Parts: sequence; C-alpha cells; structure tokens
Amino acid sequence: MWTYFIRRILQMIPVLAIITFMVYALMLAIPGDPALALVGPGESLDAEQLQMVREEHHLDEPVLVQYGIWLSKAVQGDLGRSTQNYRPVTEELGTRARVTLQFGLVAWVLAILIGVPAGIVSAVYRGTSVDYVATVLSIAGVAVPNFWLGIMAILLFGVTLGWVPTQGYVDIFVDPVEGLRHMVLPAFALGVTSWALIMRQSRSAMLEVLAQDYVRTANAKGLRKRRVIAIHALRNALLPVVTVFGLQTGRIFAGSVVIETLFGIPGMGQFMVQAIFARDFMSVQGAVLVMALAVLIASYGLGVCLVGPTDTLR
Repeated sequence: MWTYFIRRILQMIPVLAIITFMVYALMLAIPGDPALALVGPGESLDAEQLQMVREEHHLDEPVLVQYGIWLSKAVQGDLGRSTQNYRPVTEELGTRARVTLQFGLVAWVLAILIGVPAGIVSAVYRGTSVDYVATVLSIAGVAVPNFWLGIMAILLFGVTLGWVPTQGYVDIFVDPVEGLRHMVLPAFALGVTSWALIMRQSRSAMLEVLAQDYVRTANAKGLRKRRVIAIHALRNALLPVVTVFGLQTGRIFAGSVVIETLFGIPGMGQFMVQAIFARDFMSVQGAVLVMALAVLIASYGLGVCLVGPTDTLR
C-alpha cells in the first residue's frame, strides 16, 4: 500500500510542473509589457529603468529560464511579492486559504448530507415518483452551471426574500451563526454538482447491494425493512461512495474561483481572479500552485489511494 501511495504522490510532480509552466507561459503571452505590470500602477519609468526591471526579474531571458528561476524559488517557499499590495504572496495566500478551506468544507459537507441520503432513498423506492424526482434533480445538478445557479439563488433568497446575505464573508470561528448565513448560498451553488454526482453514485451502489443474496435472505427472515437497510445494506453501499468524496473535494476547490468572485468571498479564487486582471504574475503563479496542489492531493490522496490497495490485489 505504501509503495502505491508513494508512486501516486510522485506522479503529482510532473502534473504540477506542467500546470504551472502553462500558466506562466500564458501570463507572459498576455499583451503588454510584463515589466510595467511588475512595477505596479501609477509608476512612470523611462526606457532605461524598464530595462533594469527586466534584467532584475530575468524578463530578458527565455521563458524556460524564467520559469526555472521561479520554480527554484518556489521550492524554497519563496513565491515572490504581489504587485497589488507588495505583500509576500505566501502571506497573502495563507490568509486567503483559511477562507477557501472554510467555504469548501461547508460545500463539501452539504454535498454529502444531501447526496448520500437522497441516493439511498432513491434506490430504496426505485421506480416511484421519489426516484424520478431525485433522478431529474441530479441530472439538473450536473447540467446547470454553478455560476448561473448562484445568480438565481442571489435573486431569489437574497434580493427577493431577503433571507440570507449575498455578499461578504464572516469567519465561522468568530461568529458561527452569521458565518453560516454568509456561507449557505455560495456553498450550495458550489456543491450542487458534487451533490448530484454523489447522489447518483449512492443510488447505484445501494441498488447493487439490495440485489445481493444476503439482503434477500435478511428480507426473507422477516426483518424490518429499515433494519435491513441500515445494518446490512448501508455499510456495504457506502464503501464505493467514499472513493468519490476525494474526487469531489478537488472539484469543489476548482469551482471556488467562480463562486468566490460571484459572492465576494475573499478566498484564493477571488484573489487569483483579481491578480489575473492586474497582471500580478507572482500572485497568479502562487495561487495556481496552491490550488493545483490541493486538487491533486484531494484527487490522488483521498480518492485514488482508497481504491489503490484493491487495484493492486487484482
């Protein structure tokens, strides 16, 4: 198992290198002088001073050389400074990561609390109106873009009904009630796709378990239906569903870019969008690195590694 785990971790390294290099190259390809973007807005420099900036930041070197210099510093924990506020990118991301983690955790919990019970109920009452409604909602959850769902949620629950705030962020650890009120709409909009996929997986797993001989034997013995489902079927049905949780964790982190911008949440997603518009190279690179690492750890570590021991035995 440990050999498999280490092999999967090592596979993350080239993926991270490819992702960060592509983003680095794309940022340099944006029209405009990168040296002007580095000195920040409001600065007026002549041609000689701009050339000095290029030499200082190695902008006169080939792209591969520039990327290699950035990567060597990133490995040491130095992600440079933001041109928006001149703070170290690592400090800025550390502050934003706390917000994104809280936001993602709420979305992840909501997806599980809604998706798993809905899938189980849909499987138990297969072919009924409950099953049809759950199936239609799960298909809609996958098909509808989360940003459109977020806009509709803002219009309905925030503007029309006024039940919850639509913008801003409150730390859950400082004020749990107000923090959850600010998180519920964006977390729902972000987690609805994950909820739909978890629901479909839970339904398929439960249907497969309900068709097993030991479940039919338990029913033939006259055990109550709830007892058969809770004790005999549910445990085994959840095993394949758990492997999906890690994959959906990565999806939630990736989707936070759009939802944080839409709801004004000061997390890593909003920070990266602001950095892109400001051509803040160091901030974009740092945010992409951290978010890609989080997605890969969630996908490889929480999802794939759970099925790794099974795969190696085949």
